This record gives sequence, structure tokens and C-alpha cells, in this order.
Amino acid sequence: MKIGVAALLGLLVTLSACAPARPLPSIDSSVNATPASAVDRMDSRRDIVLAVANPLAPASTHAGSSLLGYAPSAHYGAGQRAVSELTDLKKRYGLQEVSGWPIKALDLYCVVLHPEPGVDRDALIAALQKDERVQLAQPLQDYSVYSTDTGDAHKYNDPYADLQRGFVETDAALAHNASQGEGVRVAIVDTGVDMTHPDLRGHIGDTRNVVDDDTSAFDHDSHGTEVAGIIAAIGDNHQGMVGIAPKARLSVYKACWYPPESQGGARCNSFTLAKALAAVNDTDARIVNLSLGGPADPLLTRLLAKILSEGRIVITAMPPDGKLSGFPDGAPGVIVVRTSATTPAPPGVVSAPGNDILTTQPGGGYDFSSGSSMATAHVSGIVALMLALAPGLDPASIHAILLSSSATKHGMLEVNAAGAVAALKKSGKAPR
Repeated sequence: MKIGVAALLGLLVTLSACAPARPLPSIDSSVNATPASAVDRMDSRRDIVLAVANPLAPASTHAGSSLLGYAPSAHYGAGQRAVSELTDLKKRYGLQEVSGWPIKALDLYCVVLHPEPGVDRDALIAALQKDERVQLAQPLQDYSVYSTDTGDAHKYNDPYADLQRGFVETDAALAHNASQGEGVRVAIVDTGVDMTHPDLRGHIGDTRNVVDDDTSAFDHDSHGTEVAGIIAAIGDNHQGMVGIAPKARLSVYKACWYPPESQGGARCNSFTLAKALAAVNDTDARIVNLSLGGPADPLLTRLLAKILSEGRIVITAMPPDGKLSGFPDGAPGVIVVRTSATTPAPPGVVSAPGNDILTTQPGGGYDFSSGSSMATAHVSGIVALMLALAPGLDPASIHAILLSSSATKHGMLEVNAAGAVAALKKSGKAPR
């Protein structure tokens, strides 16, 4: 049977309309990954991030092209308009492309570019911002994770449960009589995670590595493994520890990595974080854990605003210096978490255990870690307990309950899992 071109076009359009609106990413560390060499060549001291419009519109057909001008939605790429404008911009301003990636949620194509040697970056960005083809131009910026290595409650058979300071102090075991986070998906934007850890295996629904295609490094990354364990380590498996929400499901987006020449913590940049946030936007995850931070960033702020506009709960760590003006801590609508202290918290900031927290480590081990990254993970777990009881909760209500139900332990005010669940039930927003 012969099908005309017009009929074939109609069939393709019909099939594309049947695709799910929010496909969950598969477990594939290579999809949309940036080649390792590209990340290694990015330099926040001189590189810029530039974005041009990338509308999803059919291109004119010609030999060698697809009928729709774009690959399927799972591989949304650069359209002809974006390619043409970027080619001209690179030539006009003397720019060398390091890597590029489409941001479907914003209809943009984003690239990291090297300016020519000796060019004043600030002046170049100012010139690009005046070019009508440029939707966004900014410095490539660095980010880091915030950690320092170092009725009757439910009784768990996990041997380290009583050593989990945060788990005990937040009365998580008592909260588990009502909720363990069933059916709630938490997106962790961080480093990689040990997928084979006995306290995490089977609880990670999907992963996305937007840094490189190094599976071994992904599985050996410590910071993401620590955060994942605090949120959702498996309970009652006769080993290790228990997560704050042991029946929640995790999605892991590797946007941060450990530079081989550095002995410090993991780092991320504007480009990798943008890729991860855009990927999160294509899922149904209600909670986004961002145990990281750095300077304010126009591109990341736009992506975060898109995520927040859909009712997702974004939980982020307070910077070590306590100044709330960067990304993501300075964005309106996020829940900022600090490590519990005897001093008052800034207005609206939630306090949670973050010192000497026992959690999972790569290679199937356990160790203590500290920092507001760990405090943030505790709050993400508590929010998962709340959403399992009341899926329709909005971010403002959750924030208010976390603050009002906090309890004083050892002279420090900190969030309380049992108190939050009780307050939620009392409010009538969850079954009693």
C-alpha cells in the first residue's frame, strides 16, 4: 500500500500527539550526557553560557532531513533556526563551542562557549545581551555541594538505626506509624549514587548522568549516595540504616562531579545544572532535593521558576556563610534548610540535623557526614512522608507546617517528622 507524503505527515503528527506528556527517563547514564572531555574543558573564569530561541516547529523538508525537522521528543535537539543563529553568532563574536544542549521546557538551545584569548568577558556578554538573536548570555558559574565528611515508635531491625542522630531526633520512627513515603518520587540533583548499595538497591527508579558517561564514577560518588541514604534507605532489611522516607522512590540526576585534581568536594556548573533541571521538568517528581549552591544565575533561575510553577516542592541547602542571595537558595518559593544550631534561623529557614549524620557510602558502606546538604535531605524525606498522606499539598502549606511543627531538641529548634505528620492530620488535609 502506497502512502502519500501528506498522509504520512498527518500520521506522524497524530502519533506524536499520542506520546505521554511527561515521560519518565529510563535508567541510562549516556542519554543527553556531556562528553567528559567537554566538561573538563569548561572554565568558569572565562567561558560564557549563551542561549538562542529553539522553537519546536517543523522545518522545510529536503534530501537527508526528517519529515518533521526534529528527532522524536526524547531526543529534542537544535532546530534549523537555532543552528543558523549560533553559527553566525560564533563567527561574528569569535566564539568556540564547548558543548550544547536543548532546554525543551524553555524552548531554548543553550551552549557553553570559549571567547577568544584576551577578550574581556564582561564586555562580550554585554554586547551579546544587546544582540536581538540572543535570549540569554551570562558567565559560566561554579556550584558546590554543602557537606563535610566526617505513640510507640516503629522498631526497626536495621543495626545502625539507633546511631542515626537525625532519624532519632526528628522522631521519624514515630511518624512511620502513619506514613513511610509510599508512592512519592524525590528527584536528587547531585553527584552520582551507588546504585548497588544494599540499602538503596531497588529504590532508585531512574537515573540521568548529564556530566559524562562514566558509570564507574557514578557508582563511586559519595555526596549523592549520602543524600540518597538519608532520604530513602530501605528499612527492616536487617542491615545498615533507615531512611526518613524508606518507601519513597528516588530519581538521581548527576550534575556534579569530583575534579580529579581536587581533594575538595564535588562541583557543578551552570550548564550541567541546567541540563539536570530540564530533565527533572520532564518527570512527575514532586520533590526536588538540591543539596548544593552557588551564585545567582539567570538561566538556572528561569528553569527553577518553571519547576516551581508546576507545584513541585524544591528543597535546598543554606550556604555555609548564611547569605541567602544565590542559587538556588535565593529563589522565591524554595524551602531553604540550615543545619540546626543554638542561634535563631533566618526568617523562613527550616532547621534540621546536619552534624555527624550516619548515612550510606559508596561500596556498600556507612559513615558519618556533616553539612547543610545532610540537613536538606532530612527535610526532603519528611516532605515525602507528608505528600504520601496528602498528595495535593502545595509548597506554601508544606513550608508553614514544617516551621510550625518544629521542636526543640538539645537546645536547638529543628524540624520534626512526627510533629509535621500530626500537624498535617490536625489541619484536615490528611486522613486522621
